[in-house]
Amino acid sequence: MAEPAAPLTIPKRSEIPEQYRWRLEDIYPDQQAWERDYAAVREWLGEIRTYSGRLGESGQTLLACLSLRDRIDEKLERLYVYARMHRDEDSTNQVAQALVDRAEHLGVEAGEATAFIAPEILALPEETIRRYLAETEGLELYRHHLDELLRRKAHTLSPAEERLLALSGELGEAPDNIFTMLNDADLRFPVIRDEQGREVELTKARYLRFMEGRDRRVRQDAFRALYETYGKHKNTLAAILAAQVKRNIFYARARKYPSARAAALDGENIPLEVYDNLIATVREYLPLLHRYVRLRRRALGLDELHMYDLYTPIVPRVDMEVPYEEAKQRARAALAPLGKRYAEPLERALGGGWIDVFENQGKYAGGYSWGAYGTHPFILLNYQSRLDDLFTLVHELGHAMHSFFSQEAQPYVYAHYGIFVAEVASTVNEVLLFDYLRKILDDDRLRLYVINHFLEAFRGTVYRQTMFAEFEKAIHEEVENGGSLTPEWLSKTYYQLNRDYYGPDIVVDDEIALEWARIPHFYMNFYVYKYATGFSAAVALANGILQEAAGAGARPAGGTAGEAGTAAGAGTSAGPDRGSRPETRLGEEPGAVERYLRFLAGGSSRYPLELLDEAGVDMRSPEPIRQALALFGQLLDELEAKIEAIE
Repeated sequence: MAEPAAPLTIPKRSEIPEQYRWRLEDIYPDQQAWERDYAAVREWLGEIRTYSGRLGESGQTLLACLSLRDRIDEKLERLYVYARMHRDEDSTNQVAQALVDRAEHLGVEAGEATAFIAPEILALPEETIRRYLAETEGLELYRHHLDELLRRKAHTLSPAEERLLALSGELGEAPDNIFTMLNDADLRFPVIRDEQGREVELTKARYLRFMEGRDRRVRQDAFRALYETYGKHKNTLAAILAAQVKRNIFYARARKYPSARAAALDGENIPLEVYDNLIATVREYLPLLHRYVRLRRRALGLDELHMYDLYTPIVPRVDMEVPYEEAKQRARAALAPLGKRYAEPLERALGGGWIDVFENQGKYAGGYSWGAYGTHPFILLNYQSRLDDLFTLVHELGHAMHSFFSQEAQPYVYAHYGIFVAEVASTVNEVLLFDYLRKILDDDRLRLYVINHFLEAFRGTVYRQTMFAEFEKAIHEEVENGGSLTPEWLSKTYYQLNRDYYGPDIVVDDEIALEWARIPHFYMNFYVYKYATGFSAAVALANGILQEAAGAGARPAGGTAGEAGTAAGAGTSAGPDRGSRPETRLGEEPGAVERYLRFLAGGSSRYPLELLDEAGVDMRSPEPIRQALALFGQLLDELEAKIEAIE
């Protein structure tokens, strides 16, 4: 079946060809199977309660309790992932909404039923825990887990208090759930005229495409229409965001942390200095962003640069459409330096059933990778055939492969990698794609287009996400200091950050002050800074991988001649074939690829900073951030020189 053309109206779910939909039957074949696991978990919750008050009996009792808890958590994860992904296919699906509610409620029950475990373990003398580890066969599996409990002993409460916190879990999810339903299901944007003068309904996915378009009138209309819609709901959206911030502060104070930020970072044993170093270092390099903004205004030939001019490519007369089937070929070629061990699951991901490709009515906006232990990962896209969508594909494939290797190598208790490293694998893939495209494209304007795109990735991931991180820090500190998050305060604070970050050579439009109202990551409790730190770590890792590949003759400027010819299309050149890099095998003397694959397989078996240390990157230091931003400066030099040559 041919790849569907981009529709003027958003298709229904049933109108998307099956080959472009994910296969949730790989999690549960039908709802009856879901119900069986739901009933099993309810039964196990009764069983695990019988261990309350008994964890000091013996190492065997402790092992049995922890094993049962993991079995419960594994099934709960599968139940929730299946329900939530069904809802994300179409947020108007009331059956899926009900399954999500039931799974969340069961999760709260499970949290209440297992709340005794950590306090009881911590009530034991540490020497007793060490003795259990030495004498109990099978308990060694939980050594790192038990060490982590001991590390956070000061923030673990009594069994009764832990039970109360667990019971509050469903309420704690309310701000995110309410925002999601308002943002994805209830908000409707007006009709605008596209580049051909046709009336089209504005959607969040189409908004991104319009922002990258060449027609400034369309960009301005889409920009104003989007923020006019959010502005009509600013009081509600401010109240929802304030509730999320108060939620984070409540849990931090309940666990005796000095701030919500300290509580969030301590979960992965990340010092506050890592967060503060990021903001300070990026602010140190703001002159580079200001210079990029000046170049953008000049290259676009504008007297005034506006916020709606930030996303359109600054290289003129380049139309780089990337249909999805072509994008798969490009992804294969770009990721070739990672070797056969990486390519095998990658091919399974691209083969069908893992990826939900195109936009449909009610579908969750944006993209993500997710899944449950014991199943393959899944990817949600809203593919629009832009270059950015190609980068989104390889980005989400990075997440998916990280999950695949972690779950393949680790037991359930360590299978989920920490959020701090969650964006590393995805960004390594983006850097490899950028390197591949630069090498195969022989048209100067296409090459400039790709360089501009990667500079935009830097701007969006390092500069923009750090601005988000600074905003998130500010809104929590405002409430912690007794302030109130009114729409006016939020907008004024956000507007000023935009002025600071983008500098004097852009008109910071009033509408951008409302952008805080549409950012879902503000409901993820100090997540956004990890995009910037992850990007910096990924640049260092990808450089090592590419240097190793170049030394071994991995590919000619991004693949074999056959790969490049298939993937690149017109206007590209593959170059001579220099042969293949020998396959990397786990267990050999580690090179860059080997260290990277070990990192992917690490899961949460060690702390994130330790995993990065072993891969060769020290994120306690600002140096990786400086090195990444130095690369931004080098690419900016190249872009300026080439644009001047064209002019």
